[in-house]
Amino acid sequence: MNQTTTKFSRTILLFFFLYCFFLSLDLIGLSFKLFGKEFAQTLIETTTNPFVGLLIGILATTLVQSSSTSTSMTVGLVAADALTIEGAIPIIMGANIGTTVTNTLVSLAHVTRPEEFRRAFSGATVHDFFNWLAVIILLPLEIQTGYLAKSARYLEGLVEGVGGIQLLNPVKEIVRPVAIELSSLLGESGTIILLAGIAFLFLSLRYMVKLLGILLSSKAEEVLHQTLFRSPVATVSAGIAITVMVQSSSITTSVMVPLMGAGIVTLEQAFPFVIGANIGTTVTAMLAALVLGNAAAVSVAFAHLIFNLTGSVIIYGIPPIRAIPLAMARWMGNVAARNRALAIFYVVLAFLGLPCLFLFLLGGLGQ
Repeated sequence: MNQTTTKFSRTILLFFFLYCFFLSLDLIGLSFKLFGKEFAQTLIETTTNPFVGLLIGILATTLVQSSSTSTSMTVGLVAADALTIEGAIPIIMGANIGTTVTNTLVSLAHVTRPEEFRRAFSGATVHDFFNWLAVIILLPLEIQTGYLAKSARYLEGLVEGVGGIQLLNPVKEIVRPVAIELSSLLGESGTIILLAGIAFLFLSLRYMVKLLGILLSSKAEEVLHQTLFRSPVATVSAGIAITVMVQSSSITTSVMVPLMGAGIVTLEQAFPFVIGANIGTTVTAMLAALVLGNAAAVSVAFAHLIFNLTGSVIIYGIPPIRAIPLAMARWMGNVAARNRALAIFYVVLAFLGLPCLFLFLLGGLGQ
């Protein structure tokens, strides 16, 4: 077999395992929806306290494995007058944090290879720390001034009467029928579907990283760095564009994890891509709101967009602040590589343990 044929075969294999990777994410998402979609909606409907709303946004999005789902739920509740704009904004902020659980879980598939795991876990958690820092800066500002709600209402007035459009999600169109068929074959059991998703995830990532290392020669890496990663603006734009196309920041950021694990992309290069994904994910809720044609729902979708834009400008635009999530992610990657059990503990604590604990301490669903 000549070199060209070998390279072609490996490329086909890479696309096959990339498909398996997308399938694993969809299976994991379907399993979590079976576990908790109704519970997540109940959570979202039950609060007026902004801090409880934040925690519920984290927990609900973790349960359904999709910020697009939880934010669209929130938009729908606002449209039905079951939730105010002011009550929806902290939930949207929490959804931004909760959605990062997917790429953090993806990084755990690298756990058997310490150096690869260190890079992958750092790359995954930079998204966590960016979103936490945005909330720490902007939630108190919103409580004091209401700038998000006011700005969102103003922008809603400018687009009043504009209808929505439905974007094609190519990944979902290709992957979802297979995921549904597999779910049916597995008896629609949340636990079994979750285990199948995890199995596909470990298998696909193991071989994706190997194939990427073989196929991406130094020349190919150079081309990648001169296009997608040639500048922060180009990288942010790519993150936005890809997320709009696949309508999922979880998919966009999760694809970056194996590239970081393989050492092809650095933490500093991945960071603006993550920021772009954060901005791009607001499109789904915006489309849902425009289709509903409800002024309050459109305002919530605009609030989500303004929150992500403001957080991006403040955190990435001010170098000393930009250094904080990068330093935290690098530290977390080093800690996780030394003691891999701590990485699993971090995921459970950050996305389930702490939100549940603080909900209990704050009186939870009575607030």
